[in-house]
Amino acid sequence: MPTTMSGGTAEQLRAPDRRPRAVLLDVFETMLAVDALGSRFVDVGRPAHEWELFFTRALRDGMAHTLAGPTRPFADVARAALHTTTHHTLSDEAVEHVLAGFATLPPHPDVEPALMALARARIPAYAFTHGAEAVAASALDGAGLRTYLRGVLSCEQIHSFKPPARVYHWACRQVDQPVDRVALVAVHSWDVHGAVRAGLVTGLATRLEGAVPDVVELPHVAAERLDTVVERIIALPS
Repeated sequence: MPTTMSGGTAEQLRAPDRRPRAVLLDVFETMLAVDALGSRFVDVGRPAHEWELFFTRALRDGMAHTLAGPTRPFADVARAALHTTTHHTLSDEAVEHVLAGFATLPPHPDVEPALMALARARIPAYAFTHGAEAVAASALDGAGLRTYLRGVLSCEQIHSFKPPARVYHWACRQVDQPVDRVALVAVHSWDVHGAVRAGLVTGLATRLEGAVPDVVELPHVAAERLDTVVERIIALPS
């Protein structure tokens, strides 16, 4: 198998450092602040900090299910993860109250400047999520970000979570661009790792994790803020 710049093996060669023709942006945590779910946990009598364990568990379970075959929708996986996180103490109504918070999450402050920069550079931007397209679209509408986006892509359509290569390749087909001319931008290093190995250009905003972990494929660009990541992607040679 081909070898990547960081020494691992990948399904195809690492994309060159080249300005993309389209950018995929992860939604939850990258664009929208998931910690706002904490108030919903408080509403139903649970500690605010449980939002993090719940969200991490939902992603882990979705990835594990993907390894075994086609997955259920994100909402189903998240619902089960929420019941587990709260030790099955919440009523169905309380669970739905927490999950409804995904549609009302606020944006991180570095997101709109990033999207404005892509618009000025005439590089189409797309939201790319595990969750339901309608929920992500509603949340992005409420956050005032949807107007900057060419579309919202959900890998629910192919019954998978990220990060298998086929998920990123599917997204590239949706935006009608070659894999190595599409960029994936996220705050999750595992997401960027998957995209590098799938042959995309990548950008990691380190505001969530603090640094690039030494166990992942190196992103093409990295910076703390999302808008700085985007500016560096735009500055790549064409």
